[in-house]
Amino acid sequence: MQLFADLLDALSYQPARNGKLRLIEDYLRHAPDPDRGYALAALCGELELPSLKPAALRDMTMARVDPELFGWSYDYVGDLAETIALIWPVADGATHVPPRLSDVVERLRLSARAEAIMLMSGWLDGLDATGRWALLKLAAGALRVGVSARLAKTALAGIGAVSLEEIEELWPQHEPPYTALISWVLGGEKPAARNTLGFRPLMLSHPIEESDFANLAPHDFCAEWKWDGIRVQVAAGGGQTRLYSRAGEDISGAFPDLIEHVDFEAVLDGELLVAKPIDGEIEDASFNDLQQRLNRKKPSPALLVSNPAHVRLYDALIIGNEDVRPLPLRERRQRLEAWYGERSRPRFDLSPLIQFADWSELALLRADARAGGIEGLMLKRWESPYIAGRVKGHWFKWKRDALTIDAVLMYAQRGHGKRSSFYSDFTFGCWRPMTDETGAPGRELVPVGKAYSGFTDEELKKLDRWVRNNTVERFGPVRVLSPGLVAEFEFDSVHESTRHKSGLALRFPRFHRIRWDKPANEADEVETLKKLMS
Repeated sequence: MQLFADLLDALSYQPARNGKLRLIEDYLRHAPDPDRGYALAALCGELELPSLKPAALRDMTMARVDPELFGWSYDYVGDLAETIALIWPVADGATHVPPRLSDVVERLRLSARAEAIMLMSGWLDGLDATGRWALLKLAAGALRVGVSARLAKTALAGIGAVSLEEIEELWPQHEPPYTALISWVLGGEKPAARNTLGFRPLMLSHPIEESDFANLAPHDFCAEWKWDGIRVQVAAGGGQTRLYSRAGEDISGAFPDLIEHVDFEAVLDGELLVAKPIDGEIEDASFNDLQQRLNRKKPSPALLVSNPAHVRLYDALIIGNEDVRPLPLRERRQRLEAWYGERSRPRFDLSPLIQFADWSELALLRADARAGGIEGLMLKRWESPYIAGRVKGHWFKWKRDALTIDAVLMYAQRGHGKRSSFYSDFTFGCWRPMTDETGAPGRELVPVGKAYSGFTDEELKKLDRWVRNNTVERFGPVRVLSPGLVAEFEFDSVHESTRHKSGLALRFPRFHRIRWDKPANEADEVETLKKLMS
């Protein structure tokens, strides 16, 4: 466990991608089985434990620590796991015997809540502060050390002679602690595929830059819309069907209305969307509507009717028994169109190609993307084979321009990992008309979004200093701020939301620039946001 704790601690302070890779690779080379497999699963977010709720962890700690002291400490530190790790008093007579990571995982899997709390107390006694922090993060199910599943798998590929693409193809067919998979990467026998429905790594795109167009010939590329859904892979054969997310997660159970219409053998690439009746016609609904279907293991019958799912296809990996990935896109598209045209394909349609003569003509079409509720454009080289991963020069995404608004910082909270000492998570708001108790008209700030990215390290320090000097009230780890600082925020789109006081929700908000020069009363109004709604 201590080796895993040291890894998490080092990762949380390592900002560079290559630096994180080296740390994970070193751990995987030196950690024993099955610990390293469980660590890999935790980093990939695939370690299923009956997570202990924050309230249970707080109660466990306050059984040993004065509640007032705990409250003040949590208020200062801002992170529950870090607070407990630092304040935890080791029981009298306890010996410093760190548990093995595999013991922690396997015993927590079999434990009820009360037993899990007893186990946690004993393990915390045997670890140092870093070990306690890692254990608590693991048990709570939120590592937050800046490592994606793909980065962790890339590190696994880095310790052997097996490619990342080969690992990703077999990954969904194995479960933690991945002993056979790791053995193969290190030179052992390749595990046999259990079925033909494993996930095939997707081909990914790069954002296109203005300077790229000078080196790209329009006739070498096809164009299609960048649909506002989620990327999926449909794999069907032998009477079975799997629906995978872009990360290879099996999400079939969440979309039974789609799965029941699959009566073919193929592996297809496309965009998962939901439909809605709009002006008497069934049309693509917004991403906000799709979100109601995501992360639900078993959707309700009402939701299946109100938000029916479908897939817009734009590529094929396998058709029948033929692997078409080595073929150029032009031929794959022809095969896909021929396959689609054989008979009716309920819940599936084809992403249409956009005809254009030059980049300027395509730019005009892109300018209208937002009006159509579309994210932008995709440019794909006709001669590209289907290559797993993000290979430069083949596929490009040309997203619509971001929307911006000036808003006032209202609340702040400390971040996580290397940001745990800084106020880096912000709630921001816009003005809305109101009447006071006397009936006089006025304005009030209402929250419209949260953001924690888009600023430099130097700006983070200035923001943190400003928060400390302009806090007017405290609610636990949250600081209420004097309405004095405006920032310009970028976001992708704005939608109606019953969960927020403003009635609105922003998609992917982030800082664009801090307006130290702008008075708070000149920030935008909620009405301005409403005019930007998709």
